[in-house]
Amino acid sequence: MYILGGVILLVVFLGVIAPKNYHVSRSIQINRPLPEVFNYLKFLKNQDQWSPWFQKDPNIKKGLKGIDGSIGAVSWWEGNKEVGSGEQEIKRILPNETIETELRFIKPFKSTSEAYIKVEKVLPETTTVVWGFSGLYKFPMNIFMIFMNMDKAVGKDFESGLSDLKHILESE
Repeated sequence: MYILGGVILLVVFLGVIAPKNYHVSRSIQINRPLPEVFNYLKFLKNQDQWSPWFQKDPNIKKGLKGIDGSIGAVSWWEGNKEVGSGEQEIKRILPNETIETELRFIKPFKSTSEAYIKVEKVLPETTTVVWGFSGLYKFPMNIFMIFMNMDKAVGKDFESGLSDLKHILESE
């Protein structure tokens, strides 16, 4: 009885001290004018060319519902174990500033995250792009996050994707 009580107390304690939310973002400067960068980024289909996750599964199934580049457009994917399955919906567009999306993961586990891409003019021909996402950990999933760092888990993927984006846009 004492052992069971101790285990329950430990789980409750870990649930209280464990992280409740996450935020990961990376940025890069691209030598292209802001309007050109933003216009490229607002289309979900263009992520196929620079998203690191689409490169991890050459047989990924993808599709698009709605009008790409506009609020309500949804891209979906079904991939291998590394990529999983889910969808991304454009929720808000502030022209030449921000594209906000909702990421809904189905596999390997269900979760929802808020994602964004922000652009900022540095010079007439230079634009900073910030790519990030955030969300909440629900109990008991948050307990596992004591042992895993979301920033370390996906930060390198964000850096890789932004590097590919820079290469694509500066090569045009």
